[in-house]
Amino acid sequence: MAVLNKIRQRSLFLILIIALALFSFVLSDLFRNSDALSAKSQNVVATINGKEITREDFMQKVELAQRQLGPNGTATQAMNRVWDQEVRTAVLETEFEKLGISVEKDQMRDLLKTSLANNPDFQNEAGIFDENKLTEYIANLKETSAIAYQQWVDYEKSIATNALQQNYFNMVKAGMIGTLEEGKLEHKLEGDKIDIKFVQIPYSSIPDSTVAVSKSEISAYIKEHTNQYEVEASRNLQYVQFKEVASIEDEADIEKEVSAYKDGKVEYINGRTDTIMPFAQVKNHANYINFVANSDVKFNDTFIKKTALPEAVADTIFNMNAGDVYGPYKDNGFIKLTKVVAVTQLPDSVKARHILIPFVGSRSQTETTTQTEAEAKKTADSLMDVIKADNSKFVSLLDFSADTASNEKEGVLDWYTYNAMVPAFRDYTFENNTGDIGVVKSQFGFHVIEILGQKNPQRAIKIGTIARKIEPSEATINQVFRDASNFEIALEKGDFQAMAEEKDYVVRPVNTVKELDETIPGLGNQRAIVRWAFEEETEIGEYKRFNVPGGYAIVQLTAKNKAGLMSTEDASITALPAIRKEKKAAMIKERISATTVEDVASAESVAARSALAINMKNPTISGAGREPLVVGTAFAVGEGETTGLIAGETGVFMVRVEKFTPAAELDNYQAYANQVQTAKVNTVNTKLYNALKEAAEIEDNRAKTVQ
Repeated sequence: MAVLNKIRQRSLFLILIIALALFSFVLSDLFRNSDALSAKSQNVVATINGKEITREDFMQKVELAQRQLGPNGTATQAMNRVWDQEVRTAVLETEFEKLGISVEKDQMRDLLKTSLANNPDFQNEAGIFDENKLTEYIANLKETSAIAYQQWVDYEKSIATNALQQNYFNMVKAGMIGTLEEGKLEHKLEGDKIDIKFVQIPYSSIPDSTVAVSKSEISAYIKEHTNQYEVEASRNLQYVQFKEVASIEDEADIEKEVSAYKDGKVEYINGRTDTIMPFAQVKNHANYINFVANSDVKFNDTFIKKTALPEAVADTIFNMNAGDVYGPYKDNGFIKLTKVVAVTQLPDSVKARHILIPFVGSRSQTETTTQTEAEAKKTADSLMDVIKADNSKFVSLLDFSADTASNEKEGVLDWYTYNAMVPAFRDYTFENNTGDIGVVKSQFGFHVIEILGQKNPQRAIKIGTIARKIEPSEATINQVFRDASNFEIALEKGDFQAMAEEKDYVVRPVNTVKELDETIPGLGNQRAIVRWAFEEETEIGEYKRFNVPGGYAIVQLTAKNKAGLMSTEDASITALPAIRKEKKAAMIKERISATTVEDVASAESVAARSALAINMKNPTISGAGREPLVVGTAFAVGEGETTGLIAGETGVFMVRVEKFTPAAELDNYQAYANQVQTAKVNTVNTKLYNALKEAAEIEDNRAKTVQ
């Protein structure tokens, strides 16, 4: 009982203890499950001026962008495109909200009317935009398809956003003015001119090897120029690539296989004997090349000129006779065996006219097409007979033709080259003679053709080629896999660089890989490697094997570079020349005591030179290049006066102003003020958004939320 009494007396204390224990348990579970704490952050791709972009919305837009980019576009390219669009929209929307500008219903209708004015779906019988048709179209979308209606809403939003951006930019442009004082200054910068005599001691006169630069000096320079040397977080890598490429033995085997078709061969397949005739004796080339030899390059039944042949063998093959075979030879990653199938004389261009008779199912059929293929052929043959009897009737028969474009030119197709027409039309007009009339069928219908002229007949050949792509054999592929595996295993006990040198493998370094990069030089699109390099668990010195196109890469992480200022080693590429230039300028100034241009020139064994009509608008000195500081300093002294020593872009200068010619006084500077205003307006399109973006608060979480 005493124990129970004590418990009752301390009940409040016990409740607090239990509550704290439960809270501690829940809190520790949350810390173990980081996703629970960061669920919101994991779903937010970015925060721009307080506006959150959710992962779901962002990825939907990325998917759409990737479809628009097509098969050659990468996921990262699509992501970057959407990112740029989202940032621009969010940054500018902040400004729209500050100014209280928006697109209201009436303006939206006007924008849609302008955008859709030429769309026949929204025009009446007179070809004029009909707002009722637009209203009906939107209502129908809303009732029938939620997806299509959402796409329409997105379309309206894009039109509204574009209109708001245009309005905003126009408002800013309207505030860009050029005052008369600015116009007067512009006139002076262009019109004030000086003639000078100068001496230049180039920095190149002092060898770089004589100017020592310490790491501490580079560090100090970086701190003085922080904007120039700020960098994102990055990683340094190195890798060895194991390529699955055909060996010399593989190439020899492929060449032997192709060569067998030259003389013919006997094959034993499933207990029976197949005799394959020599290539030279073949008549059905398409069947032999495409199916018997199963060539990697299929038969192309067209005549070609010498320029279409591989340069290394063009002379030999082009001058062969029909039936001759050449090869095997190596060309552009293939082993080939080529036969000249036919030789002829072909014009380089042809002029013809035609009547096109469509049939149901042909590409030129229209709503009025009713003839079957057989009926269209009969019509075409009848027209051909009429024209052959009297070709003056050709034009009068054009009413039968479905080619409305050529009908306007009496059916004439003016001088066209060999590959300009569909094969059937091309073959007839190039392989027959001027004046011939015939009927050919193409995917467009039946053509009644008259050849009107042919120019510059030249030798042409038709070739057939049996080709095998040069690829590694299974044995070679297996060997590459073993080599990669053995190297990976060896790294468990040895240094990456040393082990590579021992095996005579090439180590390729890749520095400053950024978190959102996708391309590794030499390996192409390798987003997986970048993600691995930025994982928190990946430590410096760790390595991993990756499948890459055509083989493997063993990749090692060599450095983690934090965001901030660039390292002295990386910065030295640009900092070192700049520091050397400063030191060289100081060295040159220190050794010169002369005070005139001629004396400096004499002391430094260089020539004094002259430059005429220099202005401040374009501060370029003839023979020395663009030197704004030198020119500005020269304008600051009077006529006949000499500047001190000036550290310019290319060397140390001393300048004497020989003559000053002021700009002519004008009664009115409005024309120059207008120039200033125009220049300001033109910078709005290029600089306004970038300035807003730089000032915006942007938190980019793509690397953490999007893979």
